[in-house]
Parts: sequence; structure tokens; C-alpha cells
Amino acid sequence: MNTQEIINWYRDIVVQIATPFSTGTGFFLKKYGLIITNEHVARDNKYVIVESSIIPKQLADIVYIDPAYDLAFLRPEQIDLEKFPDVQFASDTPLNEGESVIAVGHPFGLNYSATRGIISNLKEDNNDIDYIQHDAALNPGNSGGPLINENAKIIGINTFVVNQSNNVGFSLPVQYLQKSLEEFIATGQSCGARCHSCKNIVTEQSVSEEYCNFCGSKVKLPSQIEPYQPFGIPKTIEDIIEKTGHRPILSRRGSNQWEIQEGSAKIGISYYEETGLITGDAYLCLLPKQDIAPIYEYLLKQNYLSEGVSFSVREQNIVLSLFIFDRYLNKETGYKLFKELFEKADYHDNILVEKYSAKWR
Repeated sequence: MNTQEIINWYRDIVVQIATPFSTGTGFFLKKYGLIITNEHVARDNKYVIVESSIIPKQLADIVYIDPAYDLAFLRPEQIDLEKFPDVQFASDTPLNEGESVIAVGHPFGLNYSATRGIISNLKEDNNDIDYIQHDAALNPGNSGGPLINENAKIIGINTFVVNQSNNVGFSLPVQYLQKSLEEFIATGQSCGARCHSCKNIVTEQSVSEEYCNFCGSKVKLPSQIEPYQPFGIPKTIEDIIEKTGHRPILSRRGSNQWEIQEGSAKIGISYYEETGLITGDAYLCLLPKQDIAPIYEYLLKQNYLSEGVSFSVREQNIVLSLFIFDRYLNKETGYKLFKELFEKADYHDNILVEKYSAKWR
């Protein structure tokens, strides 16, 4: 395969992951029926939100966490295994410094991306683990995605990047993943965690309350974690989202961030605690390259007629937005505003494209 074919091959198995605290990337292994990601992406959650081009947005249970290797395994339910390609590990293939690699990722709400680089160091020791150091550009949301060689085999899991560095990223060698998968499968695949102290895998059968039966160290299984419950303004926002007919738990995408799909429109909601500002932004479509005067006239007219929401143009994006401060937010006012935003976003994007030649994003 050439580089583009490899990137396309992995497009369907790379998964977007979101929690109430963060976003990240994972990848689905058909052989095991599991999504692989980093432990720090799934940390402190009982389940996460997953989505890919062929995995519908859904909750996936966290069935294994491994702080030692920064690994987590997720089990989605609503999948069609026949749609997924098989991918292979390069666990028996020796790596060399200077070898070309490809890092792929899919941060939640953003486009699938791939970057190329080369291996610069195979012995970057961190906590007794020899990480693969490479210069394929990684963004924070790419954590948990696969690192791939030129033979389309997985050689590592993208784990962390050095801040303010010139594309210095680190990936966990795939041997650690393969070892963890084998050990997890041997337990019966119910729910497990690697003890940070003795490194044994603890399961529901080998844990006493929250203590490892092997060494007595404190350890918590994913099944023992209490689901996240919002409070204060986030709770009010989620109540409003639910009242509009959407599931709040599937709308979360990071700290005080939500995403709603209303018909053909995608709306992002954010709450900025420092300022008390709540925003809703629907990026509808792109300005046409020619004859834009009529579309501006239309947007200005709609702004004159509308209350609570307004159109703007950001670069080439046509955006429908609302702004409200938390001190003015209650379920009644919030419901009215967000319902108007959702409905108008779904209505106007079609008008702008079909009548005014705007372009879909």
C-alpha cells in the first residue's frame, strides 16, 4: 500500500472518544471486539462516548484500565463486525531509527487526520518503558490513536507529546499492547485493571472492595466508578438539552462542552466558567466564491427579524450563534433559546445552500 491507501485503510477503525472531562482517539480491533485508547483519555469514567465513520455514536463500557502502560480497552455494543478491516500488529518486525511512520487520529468533532514522520529514538525510557520517539505531528486529541509503519501494520499507540516542542511525540510500542490484551483475555474479559504496584491484572473476582488481592494496594476497577453527574450550570444545560429531545450523555465532548446534531446541522455548546458565558454555535455552511451580496442581505434580514440568535461570518463560515450569561440562565429561558437555535440551524443551512449557493462544510 502507498501512504494514501494506508490512511484510507485505517479511516474506518479510528474512533472518536469523548468524556465529560476530555476527548481523544482510539482504534477498533476486530479480532478482539475492543476499542484501544489511552488510560488518561478514559480515566475516572465508567463509560465513554465513541463514534467513527462506521460506528454510530454510542456509549462504550470501559472494561480494562492500565495506568502502567497508559492503556484502556472499551467494548462497544452497536457494531457490525463485517464492516471492519483486519489490521495487524508489527510485534515481530524490528524497528529502526530513521524509519518512516504514520500517525492517525480523530479528535472528537474534528476531521480524521494523518501525519508522517520518522522514528528518531527507540530507547526513550520513561518509567521503565522504552517509548518510540518520532516527529509525526501529534495534537492532544490524537492520544490513543495508532502509529503505523509503511507496511500498514500497527507499531505503537500514540501516547503523549512534548509541549512547546517541534513535533516530538512518543508512542507505546505495540508489544505492550499485545501483552496486555493477552493477559486481559486470560482473565475472561469481564472487567479488569492492572495494579500499579504488583503489575498483576485485578478483576472483579480478585479484588476485595478496592484493594488488590495480590498485594493489598488500592485499585479501582472501571465497574466500581460512579457515573459522572453534572451539577450547577452544566446540570441546567443538560436538562435543557434533554428537554429539546436530545440525550445529554451522548452530547458531552469534554469539560463543559456539548455537541448536538439537529437534522443536517451540528451545534456546539460551551460554558466558560471564568466569565459565566454560555455560547451555542452552529457552523452551517461556507460562503460561495461568487455573488455573495444576496447571501449577506439574507443574513442581515434574518438578524433583524430574530431574537436571541444571530448570524455571523467567520472567515468563510456562516455561523448561527446565541450568547447568554449563566446568571440569566434557567430551564425556561434556556429551552426557548436553544430550541430556536437548533431549529433555525437545521432550517437555514438548507436555504443557504439550495437558494444562495452556499457550500456544505
